[in-house]
Amino acid sequence: MSELNTIRIAAAVIMDEKGRLLLVRKRGTLFFMQPGGKIEPGEDAQSALVRELREELNIEITPEELTPLGEFTDIAANEPGHQLHACMFRTANWIQDVQPAAEIEEILWLSPSDTTSHQLAPLTANKIVPRVWPSALQTTG
Repeated sequence: MSELNTIRIAAAVIMDEKGRLLLVRKRGTLFFMQPGGKIEPGEDAQSALVRELREELNIEITPEELTPLGEFTDIAANEPGHQLHACMFRTANWIQDVQPAAEIEEILWLSPSDTTSHQLAPLTANKIVPRVWPSALQTTG
């Protein structure tokens, strides 16, 4: 078996006041995932996430508003032969008006009852959804 190349990303768990999870789908792809993106050389994870949220969703947030949730690894959804190593953060801020920009084609506010209705990226389905809604996959799957 060949070794997978690792892509380092920073991503956000963003919830709305109804307890729904913000997911995005990049242009030309099928999978919904957490907003965020690749960490550039010399950039820390929080700075990368602040930059990505601004570029992709016009969300203005500061590094101080981010709470680390941990680091997670899974198969990359859109890059065959790669795995993701994600530095995941959450924000307690309610973000209401999110507009797709840059390479984001679609946004989705996912509720626990909809987890099997959409094509979720492996990291989202396997690591994030079970952490955000521990019983969601058991009750809907």
